[in-house]
Amino acid sequence: MSNVPPLYSKTMKCPHCQQSFNTTKVRKSTIKVTGQDTDLKPLYENGQINPLFYNVHVCFHCGYSFTEDFTPYFAPGTADVLKASVSDHWVEQDFSGERSPWKAIKSYKLALYSGVLKKEKHLILAGLALRTAWIYRDMSRKKEEKRFLSIAAREYEEAFSTEDVTAKMSEIKVLYLLGELNRKLERKEKAVTYFSKVIERQRNSNEKQIIEMARDRWHELREQMKTQEESA
Repeated sequence: MSNVPPLYSKTMKCPHCQQSFNTTKVRKSTIKVTGQDTDLKPLYENGQINPLFYNVHVCFHCGYSFTEDFTPYFAPGTADVLKASVSDHWVEQDFSGERSPWKAIKSYKLALYSGVLKKEKHLILAGLALRTAWIYRDMSRKKEEKRFLSIAAREYEEAFSTEDVTAKMSEIKVLYLLGELNRKLERKEKAVTYFSKVIERQRNSNEKQIIEMARDRWHELREQMKTQEESA
């Protein structure tokens, strides 16, 4: 198994311009997860190719960038908007082959832009922003990480209030992420509110680990806020 290269090439047809292009994917059998951060960022075995780098497919010809979570449907007018805003300015670039962290980030930003123009669901946009923040975290780029955590929090909030999120993710998980992202962004009151919502719903969920994590974060935050009040 160790002789199997982790990356392989796949030819795809662009859903936007209909031309074929090469994209690079990671063999699932080569991915080893050793744990996760508090915002559910997977931690991979040292020295392993980061599969997050290869989530986004970037069309060589027109620049349309997407993940497998994007819907193949283009709402009326969105293809024209994409053409005018992306394809008409696109200089052919090849995103196949091994990606550096910077190239991966560029692919996510392109997908976020394409997703907004195409009117993809807020839940999909939130996931793109969160993964961008994770890559910045690995690069110790705190300011950029916070910027994308903030975009992710906004998009998850929008998703939770306007979409049926359960097709892609459990309600408990979305609420937990909203709590944790707000905690990371120092919005303590908001974070406590979301963690409380997770705890309130625990009877209807079998995601014990998420509920435990929410309870731990909730207690930590309550303690911090109490200490702050006492020292004020």
